[in-house]
Amino acid sequence: MIIDKLYELVAGKGHVCIGLDTSAEYLPQDFSRDFDTLDDAIFGFNKKIIDATFDIVACYKVQIAFYEARGLKGLSAYSRTLKYLKSIGAFVIADIKRGDIASTAQMYAKAHFEGDFESDMITLNPYMGMDSLTPYLPYVREKEKGVFVLVKTSNPGSRDIQLLTRDNGEDVYETVAKNVVKMGKEFHGKFGYSSIGAVVGCTHLDEAVSIRKQMENIFFLIPGYGAQGGTAADIKPLFSDQNGGVVNSSRAILLAYKNPLFAGIPFDLAARKEAMRMKGEIADHLNEPLYSEKQLIKNW
Repeated sequence: MIIDKLYELVAGKGHVCIGLDTSAEYLPQDFSRDFDTLDDAIFGFNKKIIDATFDIVACYKVQIAFYEARGLKGLSAYSRTLKYLKSIGAFVIADIKRGDIASTAQMYAKAHFEGDFESDMITLNPYMGMDSLTPYLPYVREKEKGVFVLVKTSNPGSRDIQLLTRDNGEDVYETVAKNVVKMGKEFHGKFGYSSIGAVVGCTHLDEAVSIRKQMENIFFLIPGYGAQGGTAADIKPLFSDQNGGVVNSSRAILLAYKNPLFAGIPFDLAARKEAMRMKGEIADHLNEPLYSEKQLIKNW
């Protein structure tokens, strides 16, 4: 199961997932001058970030909307980013949040698990019903792919729907969580986690303990860290064995070169330093041993 690979990457490299939600405005002003087009520069920026961090992070999450917004050339940069990550052996999550009827979902599955947009795992929206997820399952079962289903997200507006209470007393997100656990039972890997994962934000600490208890065999993709206000202390309840999830950070890493702590150094090195800082902070709060002085010197 694909989730075993991600589990092992977390065990070896830590919990950081870098979100390549790359907007043209994120590029340093002088960086684009060396490229023929802005979309070439966006891919070049991504590549520099990847090369500077590949050895210290578990995986990368590429948010398709930032590339779709730039049309065909933007999607070319998206595809080139995915293919480059695949070529170096990186673990790739495509953040596409698709959710549609079965016939359409079949095409989304083909689009994002094969061909120019192929990734290891994708994010899905379950709010059209669990049958909207079933067309992806053959890829999980037969093609070493996986999905992260939106369960409890980190945006403030999530409360508008996810915290609505049903007649049976359950909140909507709890019902979704139950269905994800049920669907995921077929796809457990050797470490006990399912290749049907869940997106669970780290900005709602009050729900974190109950979610992990309810979804003990589900691997989490955890947004909300950093720019959205989540901290390492907030994510601790979402882990059951110092594994079982990756923590996504986008802007804090991509824009680390604007942080006064890293002033005057190249953007890719600043990204590495921020990823290392985040990695150490998470390890500290999960009561893992921090890196030795020798390791810090090597990595920094």
